Amino acid sequence: MGNVYVFDHPLIQHKLTYIRDKETGTKEFRELVEEVSALMAYEITRDMPLTEVTVETPVTTAKCKVLSGKKLGLVPILRAGLGMVDGILRLIPAARVGHIGLYRDPETLKPVQYYAKMPSDIGDRELIVIDPMLATGGSAAEAISRIKEMGAKNIKLMCLIAAPEGVKEVQKAHEDVDIYVAAVDEKLDENSYIVPGLGDAGDRLFGTR
Repeated sequence: MGNVYVFDHPLIQHKLTYIRDKETGTKEFRELVEEVSALMAYEITRDMPLTEVTVETPVTTAKCKVLSGKKLGLVPILRAGLGMVDGILRLIPAARVGHIGLYRDPETLKPVQYYAKMPSDIGDRELIVIDPMLATGGSAAEAISRIKEMGAKNIKLMCLIAAPEGVKEVQKAHEDVDIYVAAVDEKLDENSYIVPGLGDAGDRLFGTR
């Protein structure tokens, strides 16, 4: 069973409060999401392996640490996941970015893929699948399944807010995927919105309704 990590860092929790606030406008909302995404990326990469190298400083030589091991890839779930990418890239500019788009069929209520483009070497990368909201978990679970079919072997899921129902759905479908969130909220309402949540992340990011 994949683990669930809730980041309680004071800066993350402080900024998440203003992300939730319905009075926060589109520009500020977008900036806050990017900032929290960067802070979460800092935490999610804490266990990345290092190797020792020698560099020349202006004074002498020094033994220092650089990242080693697998390269990173980011996969935002369209469209709301796009709002988190730039914040992470500012911290990890060498990461490659894939994209996957899903919509919910109005009759079957099941996610349907309409777009997917991945780095050619995703099997050699540690992938972070990104979506601000983990509500029912259906879209995230389907996105991870499709990415695995394309050759991904090492996947993490990163969301701002999750509902317990969504966490359980992803854990049931993908026991090997760890989930990283800033908060696990109370529940889903009758319309599958997270309560208390933050509303529709895509609409708030892009100023649509």
